[in-house]
Order: sequence, then structure tokens, then C-alpha cells
Amino acid sequence: MLALARNARAAARRMAAATREQKDAALEFAARELLRLRDPILQANGEDVAQAREHGLSAPLIERLKLDDTVLLRLAAGLRQVAALPDPVGSEIERRTRPNGLVLRRVRVPIGTILLIFESRPNVTVEAGSLCLKSGNACILRGGSEAAASNRSLVQVLRSGLEQAGLPADAIGTPATSARAALEELLKLDTHIDLVIPRGGEGLIRVVAQQSRIPVIKHYKGVCHVYLHADADADAELAKRIVLNSKLQRVGVCNAAETLLVHRAVVDTLLPTVAKDLLAQGCELRCEAKARAALAAAGLTQVTSADERTFYSEYLDKILSVKVVESLEEAVEHIETFGSRHTDTIVTSNAEAGRRFQQLVDSASVFVNASTRLADGFEYGMGAEIGISTDKLHARGPMGLEELTTYKWLGDGSGQVRV
Repeated sequence: MLALARNARAAARRMAAATREQKDAALEFAARELLRLRDPILQANGEDVAQAREHGLSAPLIERLKLDDTVLLRLAAGLRQVAALPDPVGSEIERRTRPNGLVLRRVRVPIGTILLIFESRPNVTVEAGSLCLKSGNACILRGGSEAAASNRSLVQVLRSGLEQAGLPADAIGTPATSARAALEELLKLDTHIDLVIPRGGEGLIRVVAQQSRIPVIKHYKGVCHVYLHADADADAELAKRIVLNSKLQRVGVCNAAETLLVHRAVVDTLLPTVAKDLLAQGCELRCEAKARAALAAAGLTQVTSADERTFYSEYLDKILSVKVVESLEEAVEHIETFGSRHTDTIVTSNAEAGRRFQQLVDSASVFVNASTRLADGFEYGMGAEIGISTDKLHARGPMGLEELTTYKWLGDGSGQVRV
């Protein structure tokens, strides 16, 4: 692990001086290689999926693990989209000239060496690697054991792009083992690694945050909310579309909705309509008493009761918590109490209610009349994302190129001294 980190640190120094042309050429070559090597990549992924099934991984986790032609085409497109983005390195954030004539410039520079820790999703290898490459960072990509073969094949694609462009292959590396002891060693190497970004379940992220000597950008879980305001039944189809997409478009991801909040004014009219479609698509509803009573009155009795853990839960499955609230303020208070400051949305035709919800909800992404599933770097036009931060310092929400840079001050003088 020490050799891996040292090699990455040395590569980071060279990457900081890489030109945009070199970085874009590396990404373009990797995009072509990704498709040229389709068969061995999918074979490696097939081995991972087969092992995952043998070990009893859940269906949502296996779904996150799978690669296919559609995913590979999307990843190749993502590499090219990152290449097409402006290079943040060297861009001037501000300039000021002091009374003594000293010119100060604040410019973006790479963070250095980044350790990314993730589970189940080999697409993260390509997305995170491409963003680190374009932003001039070196990265160590430590995926889970369930995706080991997939990750090794994808890391090699990125390394071949670096070599083809005359850049150090060690700017993207991966540990030879996914053993917990190896990760613990990496988390101690604060003289070689500048930042840790864990992506995965709450347990993984808490362990990393507790053990790391290196700064960590994190989000513990994604307890995202859809709130149907008092006027949401003005367009029942829009409300239903947003709820179903937020919950069911892909259930095993952090920006999927886990809780539906319904204003009492629409609980008898809109909630049964939405619940009927959720139940028809196999979604379990865990309801508090008022929601359960409203659904029972509409003849929908195949729901379960909420308990004290319900509204803290990130299910990553076809399960949705449901609660009736008396006001927008109560909805905000519920989100503040039970939410994870990830993504929350309101469905309303009242512009003032939407503005107030966005103002009061303290989450990284707050939407009006849009699915929580849109909280994503690709959807935000970043090309890809290295993760979603629910922290408030340095980065918040989807992390793209700019979030993978810091800055330094450059001073241009003509003999100025302190007096």
C-alpha cells in the first residue's frame, strides 16, 4: 500500500503540469479502448456477477454491479463528455492589485492524490478516474471485492489512455487486494494521500471517517424526500410521475426517494392515486397512522405500519415510507429531523411555496417539481461525478471537476517588501 501511494504521489506531481491536450487525448483513447475491449470487460464483469449471486448479494446490489453494452456506451460517452469540459486547472478565480503594486492571483490547482473507496458499482471506476485525470489529480481506486475483476479491467483501460498521452500510468491505480487490512493501511498514509472520498453504504462511510488520518468528504446515506404540497393534486399526473420516478426508476442508489410526505389537504384525493401505482409496481408502503387510514378508506389495505425506525431508513429497495403532514413547515421539520441533507423535492403549483421549500430545506440539492433522481453529476452537465457530498465544507452535492481542485495564491512583484 505504501508503494502504491508513493507512486500515486509522484504521478500527481507530473499530472499537475499536464496540458489539457494530453489529458483530453488520454480520455479519448480510453473511450475507444473501452469499446474495443468490450468482450474481456464483460467477461470479467460476468465473473463478478456470478460470484455475487453465489455469495447471496441482494438483487439491487447485483443490479448495481452489472455491466452491459448500454452501460459501456454510456461510460464511453461520459469519458468524451469529460474531455469536452473546460479544464479547471490554472483558471483564475480572482485577481487583485495591492497599493504597493503586488499583483495577486488566486488560481485553481489539483488537490493532489485522492483515495476513492466504493462498493458494487464498477462504473464508478471510469467516472471517478476520468474526473481525477481531467482535474490533474492522481487517484487510487479501491473498489469492493464483489467487483474486483471488473475494476481491474477498467483501471487498465484508463492507465492505457494515460500512457498513450505521455502521462504517468500510476496516476490511476488500484490495490492488488481488497482486504480490510490494506484499506486500513491506506487510511494512515496522510503524507502521501490528500483526500479520501468513500462511496457506499452508511457502515462503510462511518468506518472510513473514523479510521482515516486523511480528510474525508462523505455522505452517510441518502434519505431523500418527495413532499406533495396542499395543491399538488392540481396536476395529479405530474405528481404521480415525480413520485414514481424518484422511488422506482432505480431503487438501489442514494438519490432514490425513501420517504413520501403528503399534505393533509390532498391525502384523500392524491395519495390513493399515487399509492395504487406504487403498489402495482411492487413497492411496499410503510405508513404512519393517518396515511394508513386514508389508504384503507380508499380500499388499499396492503400496506404496513411505520415504526420508530421507518423514517430514518435508507432502503435502497422497493420500499417507501409515507407520512401525512399538516403544513409545509411540518414537512420541512420532518426533513430536518429524519433526512440526510442529500436531495429533497416539493410538488406544487404555488411558486411561493416552492421558493420557501428551497429556502428552508438544508440539503445539498432541493428541487421544485422534479425527481430526486436528477441529483447526479451527469444530469448536472458535469460529465460524471466522483460522488455526492452532504458535507458543507469544500464541496456539496454532486462533485465534478471544480470540486476536485483547490487553489493557491500567485504573487507577481517587482521588489515589494513588507514594511
